[in-house]
Amino acid sequence: MNFNRGIAVKLFFITLAFFTLFISSILIFQSLFFEKFYISRKMDTLQRNVEKFKKDYNNTSNTNDISQLARDFEDSNNSKVAILDKYGFLNFVAGYDNREAESASVKVIKEVINNWNSNPGLSINILKSGKSSTYIFDNKVYNIKNIVCVVPDSEKQEVVFAVSSLQPVNEASSVIKEFYIYIYISALIFIIILSLIYSNMISKPLISLNKTASKMVNLDFSEKCIVKTNDEIGNLGNTLNFLSESLNNAMDSLKKANEKLKNDIEQERKLEKMRKEFVGGVSHELKTPISLIEGYAEGIKDNIFEEDKNYYIDVIIDEAKKMGALVKDMLDLSQLESGNFKLKYNNFYIDKLISATIRKYYNMLNNREIDVNLNLISSVLTEGDSMRIEQVLTNFITNAIDHTENKSKISIDMCEHEDKVYVYIKNWGKNIEKDELSKIWDKFYKIDKSRNRSIGGTGLGLAITKNILMLHKSDFGVENFKGGVAFYFSLFKADSSD
Repeated sequence: MNFNRGIAVKLFFITLAFFTLFISSILIFQSLFFEKFYISRKMDTLQRNVEKFKKDYNNTSNTNDISQLARDFEDSNNSKVAILDKYGFLNFVAGYDNREAESASVKVIKEVINNWNSNPGLSINILKSGKSSTYIFDNKVYNIKNIVCVVPDSEKQEVVFAVSSLQPVNEASSVIKEFYIYIYISALIFIIILSLIYSNMISKPLISLNKTASKMVNLDFSEKCIVKTNDEIGNLGNTLNFLSESLNNAMDSLKKANEKLKNDIEQERKLEKMRKEFVGGVSHELKTPISLIEGYAEGIKDNIFEEDKNYYIDVIIDEAKKMGALVKDMLDLSQLESGNFKLKYNNFYIDKLISATIRKYYNMLNNREIDVNLNLISSVLTEGDSMRIEQVLTNFITNAIDHTENKSKISIDMCEHEDKVYVYIKNWGKNIEKDELSKIWDKFYKIDKSRNRSIGGTGLGLAITKNILMLHKSDFGVENFKGGVAFYFSLFKADSSD
């Protein structure tokens, strides 16, 4: 966060400046006007209390009661009271004969009265006007200021004097001014702490909002605002979280749509490539038999092959059968790859199916003097489409025979593992190159690059086998071993109780 522009720093200094100005204004105001306000308030209070004392005095005739009334007044107002007659002579002073400390206050009030009597007409005038007068008297003798309140008593034609010292006020004002320095320093420290807390409290959720918004700009919606307040900032945080969640869902949907589109395009390319390869393979496989059929048919028509006519007719029939087999395999493969092909599941004994399938090729095996070793497990009940599994066995066995040398051997083995049965068809001969092991399952792929027709086959047998085994969710594959090649596949065991 930039220090000069950070919102926390701005809030801190704004809050600090505001409270500092506020506290400073209060302290300056009190320093300037506290003493004046206090004096004015005390003068008003003293005048009200003296006027009340005058009423009580007029209602009292007993000397002792008057003395007690005066003492009570002086104690409650921290002042000294005296009464003059209309000519300015002292008529009554409370505590005149009391302690020395009290005689000092008597001297102060005498000094005030003497100052008052220096103008003989004041008593007469104040009695005529009937208005009270309160003022500050600066006593030069004691070097203190006093509040003097003069209240005329028209009923008794007397003047009530009350004198209160201002020295406690001045001392209190001096102490308060000195104390304000400590208050100001303490308040300043408190304001700094409060400003830090306040600025952090306000800026922290805003910083969190900004962090989340910044990540949203970069399409990163993992960040969430953690704002627990229920105010406008909290509502803004919840709205931003909702927006982030909505955008994240929209982005996920868009990514999935894009991924699906990419997959569809890739699948379309693969299908197009497969189509081209398929057309090329079919064209190549059909080109030779069609050429042979066409050539031999024309030769027979032109009576070129009179002596070997039956032989060439047999060639035409043989090539037609091969074309028929190719078309049949193409139809099978098309059905299997369509995704709509349904297997006809049934329970069967795989060992019996293997024995029945290999028996069909005994004549061919005997002619080539190829030994067959069967290592089967008796009465193993499996589940699957028995007709299609027979097709798988036929493709593996014929493939093994085609790639086994004369006077060699083929073995078919079985083994059990948990809920599956594995079948291995092994032929002794040349190994398959490693880079071709995964390619032999492709359509029209032949290890013999010349596509020698003497080997036979349409080039679709293993592709069909792969699709059948995939529909059975089988573990299948091919691997080299020392002296030959082994094809294998698995089937799930059937529940013997079914």
